[in-house]
Amino acid sequence: MRKKPLPMVFSKIKVTDAGAKGKSIGKAPDGRIIILNDAVPGDIIDVQVNKKRKSYYEGKVLRIIKGSSFRIEPKCIHFQTCGGCSWQNMTYEKQLEYKEKEVITNLERIGNVKPARILPIIGSKKDYYYRNKLEFSFSNSKWLTRSEIESNQVIENKNALGFHVPGMWNKVVDIDKCWLQKNPSNRIRNFVRINSIKIGLDFFDYKNNTGDLRTMMIRTSTTGEIMVLIQFYRRSKQITTLLDKLINEFPKITSLLYVINKKANDTIYDQKIHCYYGRDHIYEKILNFKFKIDSKSFYQTNSNQTKELYKIVKNFAKIKSNEVVYDLYSGIGTISIFIANQAKKVIGIETVNEAVLAAKENLTLNSIKNVSFFTGEIKNVLNNDFVKENGMPDTVIIDPPRSGMHKKALTNLLDIGPKKIIYVSCNSATQARDLDLFKDFYEIVCSQSIDMFPQTYHVENVVLLEKR
Repeated sequence: MRKKPLPMVFSKIKVTDAGAKGKSIGKAPDGRIIILNDAVPGDIIDVQVNKKRKSYYEGKVLRIIKGSSFRIEPKCIHFQTCGGCSWQNMTYEKQLEYKEKEVITNLERIGNVKPARILPIIGSKKDYYYRNKLEFSFSNSKWLTRSEIESNQVIENKNALGFHVPGMWNKVVDIDKCWLQKNPSNRIRNFVRINSIKIGLDFFDYKNNTGDLRTMMIRTSTTGEIMVLIQFYRRSKQITTLLDKLINEFPKITSLLYVINKKANDTIYDQKIHCYYGRDHIYEKILNFKFKIDSKSFYQTNSNQTKELYKIVKNFAKIKSNEVVYDLYSGIGTISIFIANQAKKVIGIETVNEAVLAAKENLTLNSIKNVSFFTGEIKNVLNNDFVKENGMPDTVIIDPPRSGMHKKALTNLLDIGPKKIIYVSCNSATQARDLDLFKDFYEIVCSQSIDMFPQTYHVENVVLLEKR
C-alpha cells in the first residue's frame, strides 16, 4: 500500500494582512499567498498546508513562533470552535482597521469606484455583550472537545445546545458561556438544556430528522424586555412542563413563544407561532421612537449601534421638509419612522407582509402620519406607475439583504433617477457590485463604515450617491 505523502509545512511565515471573511494572509517561499484561519497579522508561524492551488495555498497554524503585537487572549473558551466570533484573538482597534480596509478594497476592486470622501469607521462602544438576538440549535450529537476525545471515556450525554460547527451541519458546540449577548441569555440557555434532559425531551437528530427540540431564539431589548422562542419538531406532553419551569425560573420573561415545525428546515417564517406566556412581542427604543418587535421581525442585532447607523443615514440624506423619500427594504419601518419628521412624505416598500403589518403598527405607536408602507418585491413594485401614484422621490434609501439588490430592482431605480441615493449594506462586496452599475449615472460622494458586529469580520457600510 502506498503511503500517504506527509503534509507540506512552511516554517517561519510572517502573517502580513487580514483578508475577506476573516482570513489572514501570508506568503509562501515560492511567492504564492497562503490563506489562513485563526492567525493575526504580525504573527510569525509554522503553517501546515491543507490545499494547494495554482496561485495560492490554504493552510492552518501549526505553531506560533512569535505572536503579533495585536494578538490578545480570547475571552471565550469556545473561540475557534463555534465559529460565532472570528477575531477575538485580535485587538479591537486592529479589527476596525481591517474592516475599514476591506470595505475600501471592495469598493475599488469590485465596484471600480472611489468615493470622494471616506469618513472614519465608527466603532462600537460595546465590543462584547452587544447582540440583542441569538439563535441556538439543539443536537443529540455534540461536537466533542479535544479533552473528551483524548480521555477515551464513553460520552453518555451527547446532547448540546449552542452553535453549529462551521461547515458541519449535524454537529453543534455545546455552549457554556457566550460573550455576545448579555444575561440572562446564558442562564436561560443553560437552564433549558439541563431541564430538557431532566424531563426527557429528545434533542434533535439532524441525520434522521427526529427528536423533540430543534432551536431556541432569545431576544433582549434596551427597554429590559426578553423574548424566548423554542422550536419543537413534534408535540410532546413535556413541552408545557419545560415552558412552565422556564417561567417559574425567569418570571421577567416578557414573551414566551413556541412553534411546532416538522419541515426539513428550521426556518419559522411560514410557521404559526404560539404565545405561551406574556405578549407575542417586545418593545425596543431608538431615541424617542418605540418599535414593536415580534418573533419574525428583522431588527438590527446591535441596538446601541443602530442609533448611530441611522444618524449616518440622516446626515447623508439631509432631507428637506418638501421632499419625498422612498425607503426600500423597509422592514418594520425603523428607518422610515426615524427620518419621517424631516420629510414631506416617506414611502416604504417591503417584501415580507408581516413586517409591513408591524411597520404600520409602529406608525400608530409613534403617532407618525406622513409615512405609507407597501408590500411586494422591490423589482415588481418599484416602477414608473408606482412613482406616478406616490410621488417622485427626491431621495431613496436602500438597505437590502446580504445578497444585494436584484438587478431588475436596480435597473428600475436607475430609470426613476432620484437626485440622491443612500445605500446601506452589511456586505460591502455585493454593495460594491451594485455600485458598479450606478457609477455612470451617480457620483459616489461619501462612504462611512460602522461596526455592528465586534469580534467578527462583518461590517456595515453606508454610501451616499448624488445624480450627475
